[in-house]
Amino acid sequence: MTQHLAAPSTGTSDDAAGHRTGWWQDAVIYQVYPRSFADGNGDGMGDLAGVRGRLPYLKELGVDAVWLSPFYASPQADAGYDVADYRAIDPMFGSLLDADALIRDAHDLGLRIIVDLVPNHSSDQHEWFKRALTEGPGSALRDRYHFRPGQGADGELPPNDWESIFGGPAWTRTVNPDGTPGEWYLHLFAPEQPDFNWEHPAVADEFRSILRFWLDMGVDGFRVDVAHGLVKAEGLPDLGTHDQLKLLGNDVMPFFDQDGVHEIYRSWRIILDEYPGDRIAVAEAWTPTVERTANYVRPDEMHQAFNFQYLATAWDAAALREVIDTSLDAMRPVGAPTTWVLSNHDVTRHATRFANPAGLGTQIRTPGDRELGLRRARAASLLMLALPGSAYVYQGEELGLPDVTDLPDEARQDPSFFRADGQDGFRDGCRVPIPWTREGSSYGFGAGGSWLPQPTGWGELSVEAQTGAAGSTLELYRAAIAARRAHPGLGAGAEVRWLDAPEGLLAFARPGFVCTVNTTGAPVRIPVPGTALLSSAPVRADGDTVELPADTTVWWTV
Repeated sequence: MTQHLAAPSTGTSDDAAGHRTGWWQDAVIYQVYPRSFADGNGDGMGDLAGVRGRLPYLKELGVDAVWLSPFYASPQADAGYDVADYRAIDPMFGSLLDADALIRDAHDLGLRIIVDLVPNHSSDQHEWFKRALTEGPGSALRDRYHFRPGQGADGELPPNDWESIFGGPAWTRTVNPDGTPGEWYLHLFAPEQPDFNWEHPAVADEFRSILRFWLDMGVDGFRVDVAHGLVKAEGLPDLGTHDQLKLLGNDVMPFFDQDGVHEIYRSWRIILDEYPGDRIAVAEAWTPTVERTANYVRPDEMHQAFNFQYLATAWDAAALREVIDTSLDAMRPVGAPTTWVLSNHDVTRHATRFANPAGLGTQIRTPGDRELGLRRARAASLLMLALPGSAYVYQGEELGLPDVTDLPDEARQDPSFFRADGQDGFRDGCRVPIPWTREGSSYGFGAGGSWLPQPTGWGELSVEAQTGAAGSTLELYRAAIAARRAHPGLGAGAEVRWLDAPEGLLAFARPGFVCTVNTTGAPVRIPVPGTALLSSAPVRADGDTVELPADTTVWWTV
């Protein structure tokens, strides 16, 4: 079943300077984590049929595209990021027919579909890897991964000192077909996720074929998982240090952000450009600086890259202004849109991050001050949607959902939770299925309960409870996305003009528009910039001045 599906109109035009612009330049893209979005068959696990049934909700929300986290055939050792077959749907999510129907329905509604692609590693149940093990040392298929002899007298030590992102060594020793200890293989994540060797031409050929398979199915783009990890430094050199996770994001590592990755993405861009409808690639690239992130979105590479530096910034006016300026400055020379994101499936939801003191990182185990967190989250969301470029919304943030920080240990499924010295392992808290209705065994998620337990009272945050409710977070998002689409000064762009503002406040102008943000814990009075368009909390104007409440963002037309 491979055919081109009718895609939405491209939205491509020329800007005032004559530069070509595409729909992704100002898109609001909604991330769906399929197992936690909607359950279509009542087995307690979200699926493609569930997503398909909720597409009208996403259309009404006003987003431009839907990014689907992995739904491929997988043993689910890492929630689908361990792919056994890149051209098949895991039965828990449905079938290729379900994927085809979802893409068609989305296009009929004017929504684009972006799918996750996982090229850094496969599942250990991938046919290549299974054969590499059964055929033993000397198998040609071992060259498609990183198999190495061990160090030590009997090869009992790993080939180098690299550590897994999920904790422990990044190497696992195999057992030969005759039962003797064998070679080691590299896995930067779980042992069930062996890393591909991208120096081998068969790997590059396979992924070019996979791209075409899904492009022929009609998808509008790819979110590329661990885009910074495909190429390893020649010789796989030791790092010479432990606690390597502390170095991530600060240094170019021998296994991350190597310059050789860019040749791969240039070859992918050629394929994407062959297809009509502006098909795109989005990099999940954790890099030391936004300037290095910009390398992934040069004109002949990808179209967007996630701005993790922005996601990790505290709710502080000076820090936010700095990261906004740095982000815009980095993307401007390569002509790519800056992206803005506050939450995703790997980090604590921003309504909970902002409920806690700054400096605790992006995975937090305490609920903090729920009221404060929601107030700041609403303000942060309006700020994000006012900035020039493209914005990403993670499912449920439009409901103001907090992280579920009190999941019992026996319910957790994050693989890093079960390994020592890796990531904190508390990603399950942002993956709890979202509530659709006030009541029901899973608050409308599905008829068969929920694969992760939902909190008591979840129904009061549901889509049903918030729809039409004045001042609800859902209605704030709907209004903001609609205003963003309608106002000519919002959306795509590469500049903001900063205005004078008291300490702790941000104020910037775009054509016909001003955004003011109070990041302090107290109200501040400022001159009225214009006519209030939208605010994250009620504001009171008094003649020529207006009082901005604590932790509030206001949009103004001028």
